[in-house]
Amino acid sequence: MRFIFTALAGLTMAATTLPSPAADLNPTQWRADYERFLSDQNVVRTEAGHASGSNGAVTVAYNGLAARAGLEALKQGGNAIDAALTAANMQVALTAGAPISYFGILSLVYYDAKSGKVYTMNAEWNTVRGETEPMSIPGSLTMSGSLDALRGSQPSGRTALVGGFTKGVEAAHKRFGRLPFAQLYEPAIYVAEQGMPVTDGLAGYLAFRDADLRRLPATRATFTKADGSSYRQGDLFRQPALAKTLRGIARNGADYIYRGPWAKKAVAAIQADGGKMTLQDLAAYDVIWSDPLIANVGRYQIQTNPAPNSGGAALIEAQQLARAAGLPGGEHWSKSGASLRKAIDVSQMVWLDFLPDATRAQLYPGMDFSPQARITPEHANDLWKRMQAGVTPFRFATPKPRHSDDVVVIDRDGNIAAITHSINAVLWGRTAISVDGISIGDPASFQQAQIAKVGPGKRLPAVTETGILFKDGRAVLGFASMGSGLHQRTMQALLNVTEFGMSVREAIDAPDFFMPRTDPKSMQLTVVVPKGRFEQSVLDAMGYDYDEADSEQSRFAGEGIWVGISRDPATGRLEAASHNRNNSAAVAF
Repeated sequence: MRFIFTALAGLTMAATTLPSPAADLNPTQWRADYERFLSDQNVVRTEAGHASGSNGAVTVAYNGLAARAGLEALKQGGNAIDAALTAANMQVALTAGAPISYFGILSLVYYDAKSGKVYTMNAEWNTVRGETEPMSIPGSLTMSGSLDALRGSQPSGRTALVGGFTKGVEAAHKRFGRLPFAQLYEPAIYVAEQGMPVTDGLAGYLAFRDADLRRLPATRATFTKADGSSYRQGDLFRQPALAKTLRGIARNGADYIYRGPWAKKAVAAIQADGGKMTLQDLAAYDVIWSDPLIANVGRYQIQTNPAPNSGGAALIEAQQLARAAGLPGGEHWSKSGASLRKAIDVSQMVWLDFLPDATRAQLYPGMDFSPQARITPEHANDLWKRMQAGVTPFRFATPKPRHSDDVVVIDRDGNIAAITHSINAVLWGRTAISVDGISIGDPASFQQAQIAKVGPGKRLPAVTETGILFKDGRAVLGFASMGSGLHQRTMQALLNVTEFGMSVREAIDAPDFFMPRTDPKSMQLTVVVPKGRFEQSVLDAMGYDYDEADSEQSRFAGEGIWVGISRDPATGRLEAASHNRNNSAAVAF
């Protein structure tokens, strides 16, 4: 299960460095808005957040205060990469490092309007050089959505991987940023030092991981009160150790994490728990810059992350496959059981990314599954024909009797970037290692096969799906996604925009289906949808067994989250929309 926070940002420069304007992003400079957005942290949305403007816009999947911090970067002369990175840093502090971390992962898709060129950056997981027997790494996180399964594995330092988030922040800023690097951390430092009220969501996270958070002294000191009691909703939660660490990064750059004091403490903590990570693993880490993966899809063009990211090819493949299946010419899946079944079948072909090459070749003999082949209409047509003949890597259960954090920013110049970042663990992970306020998750606990495939000290493939949508040669939409059902959500939202004529706000508010739930014994799939969003007759006509998840269950029920900002190339008008089931926000000016 993956929890991914994203950021999309407009950027105002290419590879040259502009003079840094004077700026102070400390929230004391925008105190009234800070207090208002802080109080809204506990508000749960029931529809997408929406904002419009012409000078800049920011939207986030979670934690609206982070969006407001990003907007302040734009207002004080920063460009959109400054805004996106400021917001992403703020998101981690606001979530106490539970689903995202400064030692997590980050990927970037950036469109420079002046040159018309798209850049991509990969700051995803590196495997550990000394880990030569990855299949014996403890942990087996199933895709069943069971909370018991999420609690089940044993803690082990071997489940830690080398994350690139902070290295990615520095690399993106060095290449494209405008504000002083240290300013990107001011809002996050402020909230860590001054504290924030514990929201209902954070209180739930803390309760879920209570035993794990008490296992290690450093973690226990961070996440419990001085008297040993637990934090409750409304309590003031401060992170002084994190504030000190962030000041170290702001002053010394990413080397503070990868070569400096924090690195030594992190390696010691991981090794004390049986891990094999060394200082060499951290010192050797670097980001990967690449040209984008590009495909024409219908009347549009998508530019997204190439390999070693696997999500980019899967994103485009799903769009091509939906067209091969005839989804654009039929009724929307919220209105038709037949269309819903097609859409679900198409979205589940993402399973191909997780199959061994030999198994995939046996299922589909003669087919080319290279990234360049997968993004073509010809591949999609061939694959759909085989799917119609019953050849799929999944099985859905038949119906039973029944009673029925992302950030987005685009600037006034039309520059766009998409940033996705994650801890790839469920709420701090089973190990719950915290070093000077920064959480180290357990992302290797469910990626043993992928680690074995790429080998020690290599970059893992990432399933993130972020990109830029073009029409008639003009960039019209930046988007990013998160959540365990990010693939399903991205497929639906893009089709809503490109084929059903919806705005970004409408595309997010339209009924959506989640990643299916898997029975660990039979390996059969059950469709999961948000409660009350589909007509019962449509669900019954689909022909697959299904469950409806309420808003509290969605986070652990395979929910996907997609956010975006569109730009009218004729008028420059920006339309930003955020998620519709949490404390998200969209802001603009």
